[in-house]
Amino acid sequence: MASKRDYYEILGVQRSATEDEVKKAYRKLALQYHPDRNPNNKEAEDKFKEATEAYEVLSDQQKRQRYDQFGHQGMRGGSDFHQYQDINDIFSHFGDIFGGGGSGSSIFEEMFGGQQRRRGPRSAGEPGSDLRIRLKLTLEEIAAGVEKKLKIKKWKTCAACSGNGAKPGSHKSACPQCQGTGELRQVSRSMFGQFVNISACAFCGGTGQIIKEKCHTCDGEGREQGESTIKINVPAGVTEGNYMTLQGQGNSGRRGGPAGDVIVEFTEEKHDSFIRNGDDIIYTALISYPDAVLGADVEVPTLSGKAKVKIDAGTMPGKMLRMKEKGIPHLNAYGRGDQLIQIQIWVPHKINSHEKDLLKQLSDSEHINPSEEEKSKSKSLFDKMKNVFS
Repeated sequence: MASKRDYYEILGVQRSATEDEVKKAYRKLALQYHPDRNPNNKEAEDKFKEATEAYEVLSDQQKRQRYDQFGHQGMRGGSDFHQYQDINDIFSHFGDIFGGGGSGSSIFEEMFGGQQRRRGPRSAGEPGSDLRIRLKLTLEEIAAGVEKKLKIKKWKTCAACSGNGAKPGSHKSACPQCQGTGELRQVSRSMFGQFVNISACAFCGGTGQIIKEKCHTCDGEGREQGESTIKINVPAGVTEGNYMTLQGQGNSGRRGGPAGDVIVEFTEEKHDSFIRNGDDIIYTALISYPDAVLGADVEVPTLSGKAKVKIDAGTMPGKMLRMKEKGIPHLNAYGRGDQLIQIQIWVPHKINSHEKDLLKQLSDSEHINPSEEEKSKSKSLFDKMKNVFS
C-alpha cells in the first residue's frame, strides 16, 4: 500500500498556515475536483476525498496538534476521526463549505447552476442531534486506560414502528410537492449567470415523504425518550479537555433519520498525592532531618502501587529525584513520562526538653550551621528550582 501524502502538501499550504488559509485552500481544491465538474472520474473523486480528509484534520485544533506531533500515526485508531468513503458523506459533514440541505445556495451551485446533479428520493428522515457529556477520570485510570459504562437519557428509535413514524401496517408516500426529494429548487437568472436556490420542502418538513397514518406510540416522530448504556474505551494518556466522538450513539433522528453522535469530554480529578505536569507526575516526599543528613530508603506511592527510593546522605530540601517511566503513558506514542520526587524536610512543631537540649548541642557543632559558601550554593539551587516550575 502506498504511503499517505502529507496533509499540508495535499492542501498546498505551509505548516504555519492559519485556519482561514487552510479553508481557502480546501475550497479551491474542492471546486477543482468536485464530482459535477469531473463526472465518472475516479481519480478526481479520490483527490476530492483526500483533500477533505486533510481539511478535517488541519481545520481542527486538537487533531492538527496531534498530527503535527505524531503524523499519520497519531490519526490511527481515533474514534473521533471520520473516514470518508462516500461523496455524499462528505457533503453532509461539511455543510458550511458545500451548503445544501437548507435555505440558500452553496458555492458549488453558484458555479455549476442547473448542472448540479439532482438528489433522488430520500431514504431517511431528519438526522438526530449530538449529545455532549463530561467524564471524570482519576490519574490511575488515565495512566492505565479504562473502560467506562455510562447510562444516558436520549431519543431512541420507536420500537413500535421501527423508526419510520407510520402506524404498523400502513405505508408512507412520496411528497407530491417535492416528488420525494425533500427539497425545492428555484432557478433565477441574471447578467452574471444562472443561480439555483435550494430550500427544504415545507410540506413534508424536508423528509420527502408523507405519513397518512401516524404511529400511536411516537405520534409520527419515529422515536421516543429512553435510556441507553454506552461503553467508552478510554485510551491511556488522555489529558483534560481531550474528547472522543462515538458516532451514531447520540439522539435518534425523526422518522428513521440517522442518529447523532455522543461527544465525550475528559476531565481529571484532583489527586491526593500527585500533581500532573504533562506526562510527568510530581510527588512531594517529606523526610526527617536525620534521614536527610544520614541518608535512608523511603517508601513512596506510585500510580501502580508503592516503591522504595534511596535518599543520599546530605540531601538538601527541594532536591528532585526522578523515577524513569513511572508517569503517564504518551498518547498515541510509545513510552511514558517520569515520576519526580521533590524532597522536603519535616520540621517538628513540638519537641520535649531532652530533644531541645540535643538540638542546642548540635547547633554548636562545626558541620551543622551552613557556611557562607553553602549559603551561596543554596541560592543557586533555588534559582534552578524556579526554572523547573516556570
